[in-house]
Amino acid sequence: MTENMIPDDAIKCLDKGFVRLVDSMGGDDAIVQSARVSYGKGTKKVTQDRGLIRYLMRHRHTTPFEMVEFKFHCKMPIFVARQWVRHRTANINEYSMRYSEARDDFYIPEKKDIHFQSKLNKQGRDIEDVPDELKEKVIQYFEEMSQKSFNIYQELNEAGIARELARAIIPVNIYTEWYWKNDLHNTLHFLHLRMDSHAQYEIRVYADAMAEYVKKIAPFAFEAFMDYVVNGMRFTGVERSIFSKNLPKRILDEIYEDVIYQIVATMHHTKSRDQEELYHLYQKNGGKDTQGDFELKWDSGEVEPGNVRELTEFKEKLESL
Repeated sequence: MTENMIPDDAIKCLDKGFVRLVDSMGGDDAIVQSARVSYGKGTKKVTQDRGLIRYLMRHRHTTPFEMVEFKFHCKMPIFVARQWVRHRTANINEYSMRYSEARDDFYIPEKKDIHFQSKLNKQGRDIEDVPDELKEKVIQYFEEMSQKSFNIYQELNEAGIARELARAIIPVNIYTEWYWKNDLHNTLHFLHLRMDSHAQYEIRVYADAMAEYVKKIAPFAFEAFMDYVVNGMRFTGVERSIFSKNLPKRILDEIYEDVIYQIVATMHHTKSRDQEELYHLYQKNGGKDTQGDFELKWDSGEVEPGNVRELTEFKEKLESL
């Protein structure tokens, strides 16, 4: 690979960076294998790997996800690397400017990514647009300082000044590279924080690229991660108390009934039952409608099946409110 070239098997990030998957160990099958060793007979009722993986993710059983590993080759600006390295669970080997000469690779932001400092978030950017003239000046300063610092670095290097000292003159928008190896559990934790809309744009680009590789290697685990972690919601004790005090009982009752109907529909989808059996199943799960009302709603065709375990757990949460 020559300088400033993106490897064919990599996903380009920013202007000169990339993420590529060098190696991986295991996938969804490794998660399931590990979980079944741990849970033994308890998993005989789990008929699908996907269901077990979703159960593990939903209940935060993290150890089985540590059985899967990824090794990435990444190229990013140093200021991005310094955020990235805060995730201390990985094994990292970085390009060293003590042993090797720095390369003339600097990150220059695009106009669309230049914003004012947020007035509310001390570590973020505002959505207010920056005048085009000021954006051009920002880019000009980036380019000027990058080139000037690199010229000085080269001058010191050619004069025989130690590279470990000469490198200190280079700004943090210069690109570095590393190999980054981590297990799936901690990789997903990284993605959760760095794919978030509040994360800095420049590191978010890399997290999005890594997510594409994770999705290919462990699709069931990634699906569960998106459903329960990224798009899921967990309430604090204070928030739960507010809901229980302020949500009208009729609203909770309607949601509760809908969940019971879905449980019945799911069980019916798995094993077909006649109308009389369905109503008894509905009552057994706590349904309060009369048989006539039940049949009207059931015949409407609006009740869709889901996942029995998930729906049952949701019903229990509603009962706790």
